[in-house]
Amino acid sequence: MASGKRTIWRVAHGRELDVTARGALMAIINVTPDSFSDGGLHDSTEAAIAHALACVDSGAQILDIGGESTRPGAAPVSPEDEMARVLPVIAGLRDRTDALLSIDTYRARTAQAAIEAGAHIINDVHGLQREPDIAAVAARFGAGLCIMHTGRGREKLADPIEDQRFFFGRSLAIAEDAGVASETIMLDPGFGFAKETAEENMALLARIEELHDLGLPLLVGTSRKRFLGNITGRDAAERDAATAATTVALRLKGASVFRVHNVAINRDALAVADAMLSAARHIEVAGNAQI
Repeated sequence: MASGKRTIWRVAHGRELDVTARGALMAIINVTPDSFSDGGLHDSTEAAIAHALACVDSGAQILDIGGESTRPGAAPVSPEDEMARVLPVIAGLRDRTDALLSIDTYRARTAQAAIEAGAHIINDVHGLQREPDIAAVAARFGAGLCIMHTGRGREKLADPIEDQRFFFGRSLAIAEDAGVASETIMLDPGFGFAKETAEENMALLARIEELHDLGLPLLVGTSRKRFLGNITGRDAAERDAATAATTVALRLKGASVFRVHNVAINRDALAVADAMLSAARHIEVAGNAQI
C-alpha cells in the first residue's frame, strides 16, 4: 500500500505537486494523427487545447502533450514537425490553466523548447537512453522528469523486476551525471512497452511494489493498453473501465501519478483508492495508540 512518507514532485518554473495523500491524474493530450486510441481526434492546436481544458475540468492535474505516436510501427516525425505540433498547444495552455504541463518527448531540442514555452515536466519514453542530453535540459531548468522503462530495441532480462532495475540503473546514472535532482524524478515501469503479453504486464503489476526500493515515486500508464484488451476482449476505446481497475490496484500498491485517456472515470476510481488508504492509515494510527 502507499506509504505515509510525504511525496513532493518538484517541477520547472517553481511548481510542485504533492501526491502524498491523494494520487494525481495526468491526461493524455495526443496532437497526432496516428496514436493507437485517439489519433486524429485532437490533432489541431485548437482541438488539443479544448480537449486539455476539458480534462482539467474533469480532474486532471497534469496535461501530457505529445506530438509523435509511440505505438508499435508508428511513423517517426522530424523534430521540426514534433515542435510545430506541441509548442502552440503549450503556449495556448500556459496562461489558461494552473495544471502542470508535460512534454512527451525523447528529444532534447523539443524538451528545451517546450520548457521555455511553459512546460513543467519532461516525459521520456526512452528513459534518457535515446538522447541522454535530455537529462541536462531537465537539470538546467529544474524540470520534473519522468523516466520510463522500455524493452524496445534490446534484450530483456527474464525477470521483469530485475529488468526494471537494470534499465533504471542506467537511466538514473545518466540523470545523476547530468545533475538532475532526485526530487524532480518519477519512474514509469512502461506497461505495454515491449511487454507483449497480458501475463507479463500483470506480473509487473502484481510485483510493482518491489520497485519502491529505488526510492522514487512511480508514474504509471496502463490506459487502454493492448494487454487490457487481451484480458477483457474489448477494443481500445472500450477499455476505460479496465483502466480504472488498474488505477485502483496500482494506487493501493503505492503508485503516485496515473496517465490516462478518460480522466473522469479514473478520477472516481482514484478517489475510492485514496479513501481506502486513508481509512487504513486511521486504523493503523488507532491501533498504535492502543498499544
